[in-house]
Amino acid sequence: MKEVFNTASKVIITCNKRLSPFLQEEITELGYEIKRVFNTGVELQASINECIRLNLNLRTASQVLYELASFRARDAKELYNALVKIEWENIIPFDGYFSVTSNVHNETITTPLFANVKVKDAIVDRIKDKKGVRPDSGPDLSKAVIHLHWIEERAEIFLDTSGETLAKHGYRKHPGKAPMLEALASSTILATKWDGKTPFINPMCGSGTLAIEAALMAQKRMPGLQRMNYSFMHFIGYNEEVFFQERRLLKEKTVKNNIPTIIASDISAQAIEIAKMNAQTAGVEHLIDFEVCDFAETTVPEGPGVIMFNPEYGERLGTHTKLEITYKRVGDFMKQECKGYRGYVFTGNPDLAKKIGLKASRRFEFFNGKLDCRLLQYELYDGTKEKSHATNN
Repeated sequence: MKEVFNTASKVIITCNKRLSPFLQEEITELGYEIKRVFNTGVELQASINECIRLNLNLRTASQVLYELASFRARDAKELYNALVKIEWENIIPFDGYFSVTSNVHNETITTPLFANVKVKDAIVDRIKDKKGVRPDSGPDLSKAVIHLHWIEERAEIFLDTSGETLAKHGYRKHPGKAPMLEALASSTILATKWDGKTPFINPMCGSGTLAIEAALMAQKRMPGLQRMNYSFMHFIGYNEEVFFQERRLLKEKTVKNNIPTIIASDISAQAIEIAKMNAQTAGVEHLIDFEVCDFAETTVPEGPGVIMFNPEYGERLGTHTKLEITYKRVGDFMKQECKGYRGYVFTGNPDLAKKIGLKASRRFEFFNGKLDCRLLQYELYDGTKEKSHATNN
């Protein structure tokens, strides 16, 4: 049996649909060579000790999965027979706890829960046979997590080194209305190519996720500093010094000074209170200027900079007529008050987007949950286009 903490294997890092270009960017920046990029993740080679670093550093990922074995399995019996041969007694402590997750498309399996039970039975039976005792198992993802990926006759079994999803960054105790997932918020900011040095303005900030992610990026503060429990800690061979060393490096990299102006405004005093509490949990409340006001009264320092709106889409909240007026006002505000900035509107409603009244220079495709969304980019020229290009170069 390979010693997984120091042996490289196939690693799949998953993300929400359409976030893989931003995940690829992050992983490349960390110095890893990517083997394959697909719609919901990337593939590379890494040991679990390297997966520790990936877990702590990635803003846009969901899970970091380390492949233990792959094999042919036509049905549940073949799956069990292959899994019971794996030396689980050298991976999961006999007095430990584990859970099983899966992605299954096999004609003999009507419910993934049945496949999960087969995985659990194989692990428990093997450890009981070798150690005389059986570990506990259940749905809780706070300890060791095993992931089965079984498509038709090809099965792969992974150690999920993350456990709870990395897509949530651990600071949002008060979500507010229709919040944006942290990994999605990070990806939209990465899409803007914001330099982390010029102002970042977020009117209609809601629970503050975009402004908080911007502040964390400006500080080069990684999500791993918010979290003290991962699945990799619950496998045999884990050396906590590797984890604490990586945390020390992250702390040393954090920038304390020269943070740009970050402004978050909302017409709702309650939303601003929630945003402040979330920012406090994230350790960035002192870096964000919060304003209770109509978005059109938001302070906009002299550009260049990035201004980003995530207005209501009309799916759940408000009426269309009212929102049409709001979207038109957003366009007018950007055109009149945000010269020299790059403007962005994230929306799931193309009809409302037309009311902005400005021509988008770029459109980035995202999903917010299952909703097909666009991040629209607007060049808000200060004076002539030539002057703006000269300034930017």
